[in-house]
Amino acid sequence: MKRIFINETPNKIGEKVRVCGWIQTVRTHGKIIFFDLRDKTGIIQIVVMPNKEFFEQAKEVRSEWVVAIEGTVNQRPQNMVNDKIETGKVEMLAEGLEIFSKAETLPFPIDTDGYDIDEEKRLTYRYLDLRRSRLKRNLTERHRVISFMRQFLTKENFIEVETPMLTKSTPEGARDFVVPARIQPGKFYALPQSPQQYKQLLMVAGIERYFQVARCLRDEDPRSDRQAEHTQLDVEMSFASQEEILDLAERLFTSLVKELYPEKTITQTPFPRMTYKEAQERYGTDKPDLRKNKNDPNELAFCFIVDFPMFEWLSGDKKWNAMHHPFTLPKCDDPEQIKAHPEEIYAYQQDMALNGFEIFSGSIRNTNMDTFTAVFEVTGHAPEEVRKEFKHYFEAFSYGVPPHGGMAPGIDRFLSVIMNEPNIREVIAFPKTGDNRDLMLGSPAEIEESRLKELHIRTEIPKAADKQ
Repeated sequence: MKRIFINETPNKIGEKVRVCGWIQTVRTHGKIIFFDLRDKTGIIQIVVMPNKEFFEQAKEVRSEWVVAIEGTVNQRPQNMVNDKIETGKVEMLAEGLEIFSKAETLPFPIDTDGYDIDEEKRLTYRYLDLRRSRLKRNLTERHRVISFMRQFLTKENFIEVETPMLTKSTPEGARDFVVPARIQPGKFYALPQSPQQYKQLLMVAGIERYFQVARCLRDEDPRSDRQAEHTQLDVEMSFASQEEILDLAERLFTSLVKELYPEKTITQTPFPRMTYKEAQERYGTDKPDLRKNKNDPNELAFCFIVDFPMFEWLSGDKKWNAMHHPFTLPKCDDPEQIKAHPEEIYAYQQDMALNGFEIFSGSIRNTNMDTFTAVFEVTGHAPEEVRKEFKHYFEAFSYGVPPHGGMAPGIDRFLSVIMNEPNIREVIAFPKTGDNRDLMLGSPAEIEESRLKELHIRTEIPKAADKQ
């Protein structure tokens, strides 16, 4: 018999069906056994009568065993209806039981929201933690949000293009994760901090409107609410002004909230706009929380921040750094002015904040290789180094490059805000700790000496066995 999902059972009253899933709870009333059976769609009550030939087998069943049950769907008596669940008006009289696998006692309960459980323990057993209804809901909402974004941008004449995960390390900001190239000894790939260079080269290629649900990887120092890998909606447009990019963003998020979260209220539309200077002077931050009632979980206060400084002074390192990234177009087309007075240069950068969190940064991109080089000079790179590291840019842009710009909303951050979660780990299937450890798989981990030799790598760090 073909299996059906549990949420289909209310439409199968009087029919014999087969359902599969996990035993949530076991209850015995007199000689009758009741199971609550759970699958991805819901829960149904199973009734096992003592006259069934599999009754003795059913008495052995425990929570989280994985089973299949065949039986007839019946309507519950009116006084037994459970209005709290979708299947609360029906139950199933078991006529057959198949046990796929048994389960040990779980290391923690999964029938709660889980916030009170040690997070390291939850991440160690993440495959169990994900059985929790809250986290399953978060992953379902993640799917719905990403699906909406894809459909919206497709209607706006964008196409989705995948870009490489093995790329080149360039001097542009955060540290790269590097991957040894076995076939080219002594050389390394870098994992992409973002698809920044590829999406700009797609604009040179004439794609004009590109997007991608992109994985981005950055070897950052430990931070409580950052991840070594995160997901962003990467968007790039040719012949687009800053105003057009902001308009696209506003329509995307307004439509998404209206379609998927009608219970949410957007504080103000059009989204308020302010300069970086104004935001700092009024709120002391470039991601202000403009909610009227900060205790209202259904209030969403979007706002745009523009006119960022092109550079910021890193006092610890005693050097200038690009505030957004060095590919941003400065509001100055004089390379000498940029180099002489970096503190006076502003950029065509745009951010969007939501309830006090930065949701995306974006910019108009710099296609003038003279000012492009000047920006990197300000951040400490010699002109010849820039021409070497970005040879592909200099060559590609020489064949005709359209003006272009884009944005990259952080999907993890947006979801954590929309789902009222305390951090982004709650909306990621398999997150890492704040110091980039995967407690479930035990990574990062040492690798065998033979593999290091094959990759032409020698490490100066003694292995754990050698330290003992």
